[in-house]
Amino acid sequence: MEFGMSLRPLVGIMCCNEFAQRPVQAVATRFIEPVARYSGAIPVLVPALPDSFEAAALASRLDGLLLTGSRSNVAPHRYGSACEIERPFDERRDEAAFRLASHMIEKNRPVFGICRGMQELNVLYGGTLTCGLGGDHHGGDIDYEDQFANRHGVELVAGGHLAADVPNLRIDVTSVHQEGVDRLGTGLRAEAFALDDGLVEAFAAPSEPVLAVQWHPEWQVDKCRNGQRFFGLLGNALAGELRLPS
Repeated sequence: MEFGMSLRPLVGIMCCNEFAQRPVQAVATRFIEPVARYSGAIPVLVPALPDSFEAAALASRLDGLLLTGSRSNVAPHRYGSACEIERPFDERRDEAAFRLASHMIEKNRPVFGICRGMQELNVLYGGTLTCGLGGDHHGGDIDYEDQFANRHGVELVAGGHLAADVPNLRIDVTSVHQEGVDRLGTGLRAEAFALDDGLVEAFAAPSEPVLAVQWHPEWQVDKCRNGQRFFGLLGNALAGELRLPS
């Protein structure tokens, strides 16, 4: 989707709380560049500090929101679980993402999610997560340097956003995560399933411009048509052109 330079929409990109000798706000560059290149938007970094901004006011200024992947997991108590996950949590990210995404959805503005962002949206819609996932295609036991070489197959749901222009409804993706959808949130519709274990790998909200994937479409996006399609759909949503058959 192309916009005139003066009319380019603003898309908030959720940061995370990291530590590099001191606390910092961080988001991988690979999430930012595709928003500008393939969505036609201006990226605006949003701090994962819920007390640093008023969510309703910020939602009024943003045209869309991307909830990014992260090294941290959604805290299990957020979805009513007591399970234990070894990797770190970022509860300020949880709170900032939930607050801002809620206001964006109320205003019918696009909210897209990647990996952790998909999990946040599922919880926001009342769903639950399965934590402590392992196995090769989930990346639970893979070194950080090699995790994005970890690919597996998913089957897209016919009639969904992601299935357009994919004749055999199957694609290979990169998934790296310890949490996944257990119970799908109210009103959400699955868009893709993992071929090996049936895990929900993508969903949409038919009544709102919400789309999320468990995999990483931003990874090597310049070489990946499926990744470009995801960010192109964000551009369509920003232009009010994201529609699902009811």
